[in-house]
Amino acid sequence: MQDMLEQTVTKQGKKLLLVVGTAWLFDAMDVALLSFIMPLIKVQWNLSPSQIGYVSSVTSLGMVFGSIICGYMADKFGRKNVMIVTLMVFSIGNLLLAFTTNVNQFMLIRFITGIGLGGELPVAATMLADNFKGKTQAKMLIMADSFWAIGWILASVISTIITPMYGWRVTVIVTFFVSLYAFVMRRHLPEKYEKKPKTSLRIQFAGIFNQQHLGKTLAFSFLWFVVMFSYYGMFLWLPSVLVIRGFSIIHSFGYTLLISLAQLPGYYLAAWLMGKISHKTILVFYLLGTIVSAFVFGIANSVPVLLSSGAFLSFFNLGAWGTLIAFTPSHFAQEYRGMGVGFSQSIGRIGATLGPYLIGILIGMGFGIPVVFSMFVVALILGVVVLIFGTSETY
Repeated sequence: MQDMLEQTVTKQGKKLLLVVGTAWLFDAMDVALLSFIMPLIKVQWNLSPSQIGYVSSVTSLGMVFGSIICGYMADKFGRKNVMIVTLMVFSIGNLLLAFTTNVNQFMLIRFITGIGLGGELPVAATMLADNFKGKTQAKMLIMADSFWAIGWILASVISTIITPMYGWRVTVIVTFFVSLYAFVMRRHLPEKYEKKPKTSLRIQFAGIFNQQHLGKTLAFSFLWFVVMFSYYGMFLWLPSVLVIRGFSIIHSFGYTLLISLAQLPGYYLAAWLMGKISHKTILVFYLLGTIVSAFVFGIANSVPVLLSSGAFLSFFNLGAWGTLIAFTPSHFAQEYRGMGVGFSQSIGRIGATLGPYLIGILIGMGFGIPVVFSMFVVALILGVVVLIFGTSETY
C-alpha cells in the first residue's frame, strides 16, 4: 500500500487515510456479515426467497436516505462531526440486531443501520477529496476504498470462525466491540473544509442540477446505480447462491472468503494505474472485466470454474467501485461536493436495494442462477455505454 502513494503525501495525510478508511472497512463488514447471516435466519425463521430478498434490500433502502441527508449535513456542519454520528448509528444498530426476535424487528434495525452506513461513505470520500488534489486525490480515494476489501475479509474470517460455533448473534456483538476503536481514531480527524451554515438543502440540490453539473449528476447517478445494483445483488447473495448450488453452509463461507481475497489486488492495480491512464479508461477496463466474470460465474458448473470466476468477479467489481469513488468527487465544485457525491450514491443505493430484492424474487419464481446473473450482465453493459458517452476524461 505504501508504494501506491506518492512521496508528497505527508505522514499526517497517511494517518488521515487510515482513519477515514475505517468508513469503508465497517461498511464492508456490515454487508459481508449480512450475506453470511442470511442463510442462517432463512432457516431459523423459515423465510421464503422473496422474504430474504426483503431482508437483504432493506439496509440499502436506509442507505438511500443516509446518503442524501448526511451528504447535505457534511456540507453544512462539517465532515468530521457527521462521520462520527454515522459511526454511532451503525454501531448501536449492530448491537441491537443481536436482540431481535423476529424478521420484522430485524428489518427495522437494518433500515436504521443503513441510514448510518449510507451516510459514511460519501462523507468519507468528500473529506479525502477536500484534503488532496489531482492524481494524489484519486490514489488516496482508491486506497481508502481498498479498506472495503479488508473489512469484507475480516467479516469472512469472523463469520467462518465464530458463527458456526456461537451463532450469528454473537458475531454481530463482536463487530460492535470492534467498531468502538474507530471512535477513538475519528476524534483526531481534521476539519479542513470551511462550514457554510447558511447553505440550505434547496440550494444544494439546485447546485448539483444547474447547467454546470446536471449532465455529471445524471451520468454518475446512473453509474453508481449500476455498480451498486450488480455488487450488492451478486455479493450479498454469494453465500446463499453457493448453498443453492449444493455446498454446505460451512463450505460456502470458506469459498466466499477465498473469493473475497481477490478484492485487494483489484484495488491496488487501480491505484497503480491512476496517473498512467485516464480514470475513464480504467473504469471501462474494470466494468468489462466484471461483465465477463459475472457471465462465467453465472454458468459455472464446477468448483474450479466457480472459484476462479468468483475471484475475478471480486477483482474487477471492487476495482470498478474504487475507480468510481476516485472519479466522482472531482466533477463537483467543493461547495456542492458532499451533496453531489451523496446524491449520486443515494441513487446507487436504490440499485443496491433492487439487486438483492430481484434475486429473491427470481429465485422464488424458479429461475436459475444463469438467468439471475444475466440480469447483472445487461445492467453493466448499459453502464459502460453511459460511461463512454456521458462522462469526460480525468486524470
